[in-house]
Amino acid sequence: MKIVIAGAGSVGRSVALELLAHDHDITLIDNMPEKLRISSVADADWVLADACSPDALRDAGVEDADVVVAATGDDKANLVISLLAKTEFAVPRVVARLNNPKNEWLFDQAWGVDVSVSTPRIMTALVEEAVSVGVPVRLFSFNTAAVSMHALILPEDSPVIGRRVQSLELPPSSVLAALLRDGRPLTPSADDVFEASDELLLLVPDANGADLDQLRQAVASPSSEESEEDEE
Repeated sequence: MKIVIAGAGSVGRSVALELLAHDHDITLIDNMPEKLRISSVADADWVLADACSPDALRDAGVEDADVVVAATGDDKANLVISLLAKTEFAVPRVVARLNNPKNEWLFDQAWGVDVSVSTPRIMTALVEEAVSVGVPVRLFSFNTAAVSMHALILPEDSPVIGRRVQSLELPPSSVLAALLRDGRPLTPSADDVFEASDELLLLVPDANGADLDQLRQAVASPSSEESEEDEE
């Protein structure tokens, strides 16, 4: 694929190196000469220009790009780049770096963003995912589908332990995408049996928060359910 990355700082260069390792055609664009460390990503094409300019994006070959990555440290610039890539050049996939979580509400299809990536949110999700058991933790969202990926670790006394996957009562439109067990991903089949500490990766619509409550209740330990009833 042809991928144009706007922003040649440490994030942009790191992304470029990873993508080059997978044999993609990479162009890096930045308006600051000191960031054009060409030798650090020698196999990429480099453009010294302001990516917020349609002419600069055209010179960088965005018209033929399969993906544009807006990876600057400025949220305003990333939104402008995303909007231009989508509306002016009809780029199929636009990924934008979100620096300030307070701006998350802006990073959607209205600004041309297909996927937003927030380092603080990812770090928070990974911490919560590592320490939370029996509670759905949102890992990331798909803006174009209004769906989020959630991780949920089965507690040792979960009522679903020893039961088949097909018996799990999922909310409508929610999907069990994968199981993580013993450090390995598994494609769940109807006859697979849940084990303690299995990590469930689920796709859940964003529209209804009650779906997450239903998921939590489906795997909640009997003891936690009893304590909630006692409090009532």
